[in-house]
Amino acid sequence: MGQQYSHLSSEERILIEKLHCEQHLSVRKIAEEIGRDKSTVSRELRRGLWFASNENGSYRPYRPKRLKTGPWTSGPFYSALAAQRKADLRRRGSRKPRRMDSDRLRAWVLDSLRRGWSPELIEGRLKAQYAGDPSMRISHECLCQWIYAKPQRALDLRQYLARGRKRRTRKKGRKAKGPRIPMRVPIADRPEAVGSRKGFGHFESDTVVGAAPSRRCMNTQVERRSRRLFARLVDDKSASATARAEYEIFKDIPPAARVDRTWDNGTEASLHMLVDEALGMLTYFADPYSSWQRGSNENRNGRIRRYLPKGTGFEDLAQEDLDAIVGEINDTPMKLLGYKTPNEVWDEEIAKLQSKAASPNTSVALTN
Repeated sequence: MGQQYSHLSSEERILIEKLHCEQHLSVRKIAEEIGRDKSTVSRELRRGLWFASNENGSYRPYRPKRLKTGPWTSGPFYSALAAQRKADLRRRGSRKPRRMDSDRLRAWVLDSLRRGWSPELIEGRLKAQYAGDPSMRISHECLCQWIYAKPQRALDLRQYLARGRKRRTRKKGRKAKGPRIPMRVPIADRPEAVGSRKGFGHFESDTVVGAAPSRRCMNTQVERRSRRLFARLVDDKSASATARAEYEIFKDIPPAARVDRTWDNGTEASLHMLVDEALGMLTYFADPYSSWQRGSNENRNGRIRRYLPKGTGFEDLAQEDLDAIVGEINDTPMKLLGYKTPNEVWDEEIAKLQSKAASPNTSVALTN
């Protein structure tokens, strides 16, 4: 077992000042003299630097001229007294209680996590329920860090998150590997209006894979404005099977309600041009390893996983069963939709398109 760490004492700091300022020994020599690691001494010398400007001159007593030429006026130097004062301040500051050390807040948060509440929902609910109690506060970022911190690993709190990953994922993408997709149009070329979600008929696409050895999976499409989910079972993840599934999903949707879609960089989308030409759609591709650029689809896939967890095979799943799951998801109200359901918002948007088509001097295609 290695030597237990201990903070520098005031006596050690006085010795460091003497060896450094009077004898001008190197950091390595000082470390050998006091029996400490050289990095400890180096860090202490940086932290303990004292500048003449650190004290207000008007409060310093008068000094004869001969005392104004010493180290006091020369430049920054190591002061054991100043270093000890700084260390005491740091030690007192480190005793500030952490938010999750509160038994009351921790019990409330743990109960909410076990009920399936997200960290963001917990943050908002605490502000609403305990508006006058600042001790009952925790930000969603702080809560996520607390959940994944080492002391909480034994509790395995990540299992209560919507996506209980072993580690928090990075938001910065990586470079793509493997062959490029033919005629790939990057998301950077997608109109800005699509990103704002003000327009209707823009979709996000993905594939949900079932457990091996079955090769069966499902193609999912989510309309960005209404968050309405469409899903169809496919026999495998091949590009041809995916293209057929996409065609079956989009062929019954009015052309004005299926403008374009945004895929990830999976090879199952390599025949996207067949669907584009058959239905008159456009296809864009997100940046590699940047799933947040298709956040609506990832969210809806997560809802499907509540019914069909990872490790579930799709070989015995019928399309009628999948349609029932999708129907229940689309009939669930969403906060960001003003507590309307995706189906209700979808129907409102379709009604707007029909109204435009019926008005004079407006031509919007609503038939195949």
